[in-house]
Amino acid sequence: MAMDMGGLGDIGGTSDFQFARRFFCRELPDEFDDGDAPTLIVQSYFVHEDDYALRIRLQTRAVRVPMSAGLDPKAVLERYRDDFREAALTVKGPSRGGTRYEAQRSIDSRVAAEIMLRGGDLIIKNRTSVWIGADGWNIDVFGGANAPLVIAEAERSTPVTNLIIPRFCITEITDQSRFSNDSLSWRPFSQWSSGFERELRETGPQFQQVFGTNTLE
Repeated sequence: MAMDMGGLGDIGGTSDFQFARRFFCRELPDEFDDGDAPTLIVQSYFVHEDDYALRIRLQTRAVRVPMSAGLDPKAVLERYRDDFREAALTVKGPSRGGTRYEAQRSIDSRVAAEIMLRGGDLIIKNRTSVWIGADGWNIDVFGGANAPLVIAEAERSTPVTNLIIPRFCITEITDQSRFSNDSLSWRPFSQWSSGFERELRETGPQFQQVFGTNTLE
């Protein structure tokens, strides 16, 4: 059942460090779709170089927009701009060992929408937040040029060690910069998905061993 994570990985956090492990998935498991609208997120990147990023994010649960390859993030933002009531400006540093510097501050949603409509590289996704065991997970289903990418992320206030990894997680992508949202904003998944699938067939699933004991559930 999808649950409110109290701001986990969303707007309103106060910590300037993010501790997370990320996984490539094939789909959002049906068991996590309880019929409620997921969090619709549109975000724009104005800086994305050497794994540093400056991002503006808008989010809402007031509307439900199915993700598809033909979805235009800017058109969605223009249509539903008044439904986005939460916005944040975020500065991000490179991800190293599942840790990333992230300073995030709330801003006026109307100002955010105006800025995003005028520039930056946009991405769009639906986020479902769930509890799996003792951990909170965000599962992002991407639209537009990043469809049909699905990424699951386990996030904690401390390093994510000794993690129970659910079976729908195909392979770990923690610290793979090509899967970062800032990277996906200018080099979307559709441009290199075939190469990634070939890698996955050749190497098989990979799970990092530096974070304690992995348990596949």
